[in-house]
Amino acid sequence: MIYGLYLSATGIVTNLHQQDVIANNLANIETQGFRRQLVSFMERQPEGMMSHPRAGGDPFFDLIGGGQLIAPSRFDYSQGALENTGNPLDVAMSGDGFFEVESPNGRHLTRSGSFMLNANGDLVMSNDNATKILDADGRAINFGQGVSEDDIEINQMGQVAVRGIPTAKLSTVVVDDKKNLKPTGDSLLKPTDNAAITQSEVKLMPGFLERSNVEPATELTRMMSAQRQLEANANMLKYQDQSLQRLVNEVGKIG
Repeated sequence: MIYGLYLSATGIVTNLHQQDVIANNLANIETQGFRRQLVSFMERQPEGMMSHPRAGGDPFFDLIGGGQLIAPSRFDYSQGALENTGNPLDVAMSGDGFFEVESPNGRHLTRSGSFMLNANGDLVMSNDNATKILDADGRAINFGQGVSEDDIEINQMGQVAVRGIPTAKLSTVVVDDKKNLKPTGDSLLKPTDNAAITQSEVKLMPGFLERSNVEPATELTRMMSAQRQLEANANMLKYQDQSLQRLVNEVGKIG
C-alpha cells in the first residue's frame, strides 16, 4: 500500500471514532449521573521498527511514523452539576463514590440517584424498575406492601427511614481504580474482576440529582475540530489518488 494513503486512512478511522464518542456524549447531556467519555490516541510504530529482525523497507519512513491508532477510552469522573428536584427519593452524591445496585445482569455501580418504589415494594432505579438498590449488607431494599414514597426519607448519611423509623442504609462504595469500571448503559458501571470495592461513608444530598458532566459547548468544539481533521485526511487521500492517476496516465505515456 502507498505509505501516504495508509497514514491518511488511519487518520480517517480515528477521526470517525472520535466523532462517534462525542456524539454519544452529546446524546447523554440529560442522562442523570452520566460520565463523558474521553477519546485517546496513540502512535503506531512503523512496520520496519515493529519487526524483529527488521523486515526491510526504507529507514526514511521510520521518521514519518506508522500512523495513528485508537487507544483504550477513558472516562471523566468529575462531579456533575447538582439539580434540586425536591423529590425525597432523589439522592445526589457529593464527592467520590457510587451507589451499589443489582440489575438482572448482575451487580453494578452508578452515580444516578433517581429512585422509586416498584409494585413489590422494592427501592429501584426510576429508569428501570428491575434494577434494585442495595443496602450496606448487599441486600435489596424492600419495604413490603402498604408503604408509599411519601413515607420514605433518606438522610445525608444514607440512612433510609419509613415514617421516621430507620430500616436500611444505602450501600455507598468507592473503587480503588476507576479504570476497572466498564459502562454497560443506563448510567450503570460493571466492575471488572480487578476492581477493589470498599464501603465508604459518602455525603449525600437528598432531594437533589447529579446531572451529566458533559459540557455542550466543549463537546461541540471538539466535534468541529474532529470534523476538520476528518476533512483534511479525506482531502489528502483525494490528492494522493489524483497524483497516482497522473503518474500512471500521463507520466507513463511521456516515458
